Amino acid sequence: MSEHNNRSLPTVEELRENQTDYHVGWRKREFSGWVDEQVSWKETCYIGDWSFLPEARLKGPDAEKLLSELSVNTFDDFAIGQAKHVIQCNEQGLIVAEGLLMRLDEDEYSLSANPAFWTGYKLAQSDYDASWKTVDTFNFQVQGPNSLKVLEELVDGSLRDIDFIHFADVTIEDQKVTAIQGNRNVTAIRMGMAGEAGFELQGPAEYADEVWNAVVEAGEEYGLEQLGARTVMINHLEACFPTRGRDYLPAIYHSGMEEFNQWKLENGGGYTGIVGIAGSFESDEITDYYRNPVEMGWKRNVALDHDFIGKEALAEEVENPTREMVTLEWNSEDVNDVSASLYRDETPYQPMDMPTEQKWNMRADKVLSDGELVGIATSRGYSYYFRKMLSLCTIDAEYSDPGTEVTVIWGDPDQRQKEIRATVAPAPYKEDKRRTNLNEFA
Repeated sequence: MSEHNNRSLPTVEELRENQTDYHVGWRKREFSGWVDEQVSWKETCYIGDWSFLPEARLKGPDAEKLLSELSVNTFDDFAIGQAKHVIQCNEQGLIVAEGLLMRLDEDEYSLSANPAFWTGYKLAQSDYDASWKTVDTFNFQVQGPNSLKVLEELVDGSLRDIDFIHFADVTIEDQKVTAIQGNRNVTAIRMGMAGEAGFELQGPAEYADEVWNAVVEAGEEYGLEQLGARTVMINHLEACFPTRGRDYLPAIYHSGMEEFNQWKLENGGGYTGIVGIAGSFESDEITDYYRNPVEMGWKRNVALDHDFIGKEALAEEVENPTREMVTLEWNSEDVNDVSASLYRDETPYQPMDMPTEQKWNMRADKVLSDGELVGIATSRGYSYYFRKMLSLCTIDAEYSDPGTEVTVIWGDPDQRQKEIRATVAPAPYKEDKRRTNLNEFA
């Protein structure tokens, strides 16, 4: 059994001290270099490895009933071959888990990321007629304007008929590339995190390296880049995909969640306290780092057409949002002064990792207007494509209009802090091209 068994949940102080962990995913820190990798999803394409995300299968007559009870999403007209961003909350309407849900068959579903374990835990507590198990799969994203060309070099049949947020089984043929030995069946899901046309490829983990290498081989003539961990989160920032552990903490750290975290540990989910907290925002209450779906920009996902955990708390928030998700453009002169302070005979400001935070922390920085706290900035990162330092921000609704000027406080509480001017901009910052008609591509 793990040394973490029966360990109490981490406090805010312990999470703030947990500044040594780097994310284990995405294969390498960099491949060709973070600038080229970052430009790829706008100009060519990339392949990125999200296989670290847990996957589970839920099957049985009561599977949909359980999912409907746990999730803010509607399940009306949720067809076989369709996927959705599923969000699960607690009674207070705060996010416990969110990730990808796919309907595989009449009573069979695939769950990715934290919903895999939250759903399994809630099933274990119930008498619903369903089964749950984890599965070992790979999960590769191939995203960008050339992604379709790359994949059409590999697969038997057309990908152009797959609607957005739908999926289909396809075959990568061994005669088309040298990287695989025998045809490999994979699932192609039309979605991704870059805000561009693209697909996720999923299949048995035993074929992961073969499929990865096949995509890399086919992508050489189309400028495909392999996406490393150093810059991967910039696509989440530009396309506004708030992320667990970066933009919010899941509501699993407070008293009363010990049983779930122990169950998760015993069922392959790992120890909860792997993230860290950083930034100028300070609170002793762990719940101040939790978020609801509306302030994450996911209001459209909340369907009040069914009973679900957290419905009462979210109904008012949907009607009258307290905070909204925006992008902040950070003033370049102020950002440059942070770096320049390293070359002056003075106590420097806390350095900014480039292009974004390299340790897996929720960096929460205070956002002020006339000295009053009006928001929290997260996911600070430099976009080489736009030549701007950006961040996401949950901000009081009255300050959410584009063009509103605010101030970000940069620097941890024990560091010299810098006031950085910032301007509210839309989220997503980059044009969303995920729904582009694939028949428009040559």
